[in-house]
Amino acid sequence: MPAPQAPPGTPTTAPPTHTRRRAPSGTTGTTGTTGTTGWVLLVAIVLVAANLRAALTGVGSLLPTIEDGTGLSGTAGGLLNTLPLLTFAATSPLVNRSARRHGTHRVLWVALLVLTAGTVLRSLPGAAALFAGTVVLAAGIAYGNVLLPSLIKSSVPDHRIGTVTGLYVTVMGLVAAVSSGVSVPLADHLPGGWRTALGCWALLGLLALLIWTPQAIRHRPPARVPDCGPDTRARTPWRSALAWQVSAFMGLQSLGFYTTIAWFPSIVHDHGVSDSAAGWQLSLFQFVGLLSGSAVPLLARRLTDQRLPAVAGSLMCAGGYAGLLWAPGIAPVWSVLSGLGGGACLVLALTFQSQRAADASQVAALSGMAQSVGYLVAALGPLVIGSLHELTNGWTVPLTVLIALAVAQALAGLGAGRDRHVSMSAGPPAPPNPPISPEGTPPA
Repeated sequence: MPAPQAPPGTPTTAPPTHTRRRAPSGTTGTTGTTGTTGWVLLVAIVLVAANLRAALTGVGSLLPTIEDGTGLSGTAGGLLNTLPLLTFAATSPLVNRSARRHGTHRVLWVALLVLTAGTVLRSLPGAAALFAGTVVLAAGIAYGNVLLPSLIKSSVPDHRIGTVTGLYVTVMGLVAAVSSGVSVPLADHLPGGWRTALGCWALLGLLALLIWTPQAIRHRPPARVPDCGPDTRARTPWRSALAWQVSAFMGLQSLGFYTTIAWFPSIVHDHGVSDSAAGWQLSLFQFVGLLSGSAVPLLARRLTDQRLPAVAGSLMCAGGYAGLLWAPGIAPVWSVLSGLGGGACLVLALTFQSQRAADASQVAALSGMAQSVGYLVAALGPLVIGSLHELTNGWTVPLTVLIALAVAQALAGLGAGRDRHVSMSAGPPAPPNPPISPEGTPPA
């Protein structure tokens, strides 16, 4: 792939604002990728995406077995599900600096190695290994979450960013849904029980690591250059209203997804649905989300302004929560409605991180902020909703809160979906690092 171009424009120290984005004119992204190299990179991206949820979503299905086998309390079991989100929030701000220093491809290779090692560590005997491995593998996933949008921005033509984003989100969700479904049967039939069922996902990480190795070797880390002027690195845009809108949309859609994963089966079970049927309805939610997420890129090609789909998807989520509150007897209908909205909003949240930034360096900065803030917000969802359920001894208040948060998500989508770019301040004069380079070489 050709080396990415330097970010356009002159660095400024003025507070970040948002500027109107140029209308598409058939131009490509920062770096175009064609031919065999492009297909190899696309396969590698898909394999990385396959690892970004599979190691986590199977835990929910196995949690009762894990608690029985280790003696964990219900609170400790809840912490096990919350730890990855807290790790995402703590780790995401570190990704941009690591990628600038060592190159996106090599940092992503290390992230896959960490993810695979953490998956193995989590399956070893002892509660300490269970929790430590969860934190380690979640840190690797956090790096992948932030780096993939930047890599796509630099490697894919602008008019295909939505398509490739939709593809990797679809693969990520599909493998995650499969993980939820097969974890219990694997634990029942494999020696080692639930530990083997959790540890077997290290094989998928190893496959991605092997496929990504040529990319890491081919792209050298960026060279250090002498100080020859102000640093043009993109800084995290904490003072940009648009960046906060993107972050809020990311956080609220993540909160809705992880809260649904955690509590949907309990909600419908309390209204007379069996555990088995509740699990199938949760699977229905995820599979419908895959279908709607796949359809979003078709709209993105025709709409440079994504406010309408962002608001529509958010209101579908609100409608799903309202349906569970007022007519829980037809929960499969609300599972489908929530899945339609949630799947679309996930793809939009990731697309915003690419399309609201002007170049790969800004994508990494914006993505790091959006995912750090977003997962911190998401981590509160399952805990807060569970606490409200215990305090009120019912689901009326929790579901009402979810409806209100989905409406707030729609308002955030009105801002994040605008056809704008976040303008970011340049970094301080020292130390003089080149902009983030997925190719591993400094721009000319």
